Amino acid sequence: LPQIAEDLLEANRIMLDDVKTEIKGEVSEDSRIYGRVKIDSGVQVIKSVIRGPAIIGRGCRLIKSYIGPFTSIYYNTLIEESEIEHSIIMEECKITGLKSRIEDSLIGKNVVISKSTAKPQAYRFMLGDSSEVGTI
Repeated sequence: LPQIAEDLLEANRIMLDDVKTEIKGEVSEDSRIYGRVKIDSGVQVIKSVIRGPAIIGRGCRLIKSYIGPFTSIYYNTLIEESEIEHSIIMEECKITGLKSRIEDSLIGKNVVISKSTAKPQAYRFMLGDSSEVGTI
């Protein structure tokens, strides 16, 4: 990772070390919350697992997903059938249908990451300057 991304992830880890449990959103009965997790108002957690420390920002929807330790998810982001750990996800993102876990990542605003259903299946990227992608 570029040094700036590593520094931001480390700052996020330090900040989350002090997070207090606070759940203002909706958590379905078939979801599980472990550790210190802050869930803002308007959040929906459905059939998902969150393992803190973590912060889920206002208006997010987590559906059939896993959110691991040291993850911050900003406002109005959809995470569906995906796993994320030790990452920062900025606002208005959509992350859906991923087979592998996202970790040690910094994802900017309005980013869409999804499993392609088009044939032939291939990775399709639109990346800005100095971007870095690791695939499995």
